[in-house]
Amino acid sequence: MDFFWTYLWPLIIIVAQSLLMLVLLLVAIAYVLLADRKIWAAVQLRRGPNVVGPWGLFQSFADLLKFVLKEPVIPAGANKGVFLLAPLVSCVLALAAWAVMPVNAGWVIANINVGILYIFAISSLGVYGIIMAGWASNSKYPFLAALRSAAQMVSYEVSIGFVIITVLLCAGSLNLSAIVEAQDSKWGLLGWYWLPLLPMFVVFFISALAETNRPPFDLVEAESELVAGFMVEYGSTPYMMFMLGEYVAIATMCAMGTILFLGGWLPPVPFAPFTWVPGVIWFVLKALFMFFLFAMAKAMVPRYRYDQLMRLGWKVFLPLSLAMVVIVAGVLQYGGLAMQAVK
Repeated sequence: MDFFWTYLWPLIIIVAQSLLMLVLLLVAIAYVLLADRKIWAAVQLRRGPNVVGPWGLFQSFADLLKFVLKEPVIPAGANKGVFLLAPLVSCVLALAAWAVMPVNAGWVIANINVGILYIFAISSLGVYGIIMAGWASNSKYPFLAALRSAAQMVSYEVSIGFVIITVLLCAGSLNLSAIVEAQDSKWGLLGWYWLPLLPMFVVFFISALAETNRPPFDLVEAESELVAGFMVEYGSTPYMMFMLGEYVAIATMCAMGTILFLGGWLPPVPFAPFTWVPGVIWFVLKALFMFFLFAMAKAMVPRYRYDQLMRLGWKVFLPLSLAMVVIVAGVLQYGGLAMQAVK
């Protein structure tokens, strides 16, 4: 009996929490996808999905059913094992990032002290699924798209890394919950890091668009140039898993932006009645606001050329983020309480 309560019971609790998180996350992704299509339609003065269910609320589930029932087609010359493993790798890695994501005070599956490094490592590994898909398809078009994707993701991971360093310098911790708590001040939303680190917030947002292959940086999936990118040979469920992994990665970036710059689960005004609202509600609202910015960028901004994409990452964002790391470190070291004035 002692063995059960000491070893098995904690394991059962972790598995139950993980399954709950996965179910809630996948349902949320279904409606995030619907919101993406609705926002794009509204900008173009269209209705968007409005047939399946009331106001089209069941459209994503109808798409899921369609993908699951379709027959997967594997090219004759493809490496079948790697071909089928690639979407699984992309999807599992994207979902694994949420193991350390705190959505409220104490509401996290694994509250590890290096949570930010875990997120960064998982997001870096995501490129392997894309490279595997491009190589295993045995076609020059998906292989070219996979190489472009690898170069794009590596380029903008550098900028995101320096952005994260500036936040860590201010918060003094690698723990995601501690980063949120460091933004808790009497000034409310004016004490969050989006204000003192506004240039880094902008760099993070734009780099997150490039990291997740979102327009205007969707060069990897540019239909006019590369037929359909690295997933051109994929259909049915494997294709759906790639798209699911992409949207989960977008949700991860929205949650990261919320935690690093928008105070996580903290209320915007630290007084009643705002403090009566549960923290998880504030977290979800802020993450949805971040996704709304993602959706509007997709609807409004024209696509970049590949040389423009690389120039922005290496010649603009890299020097800017490096300079901000030096400036923030200098202010914290020699300015005394200058950075603490917002707290």
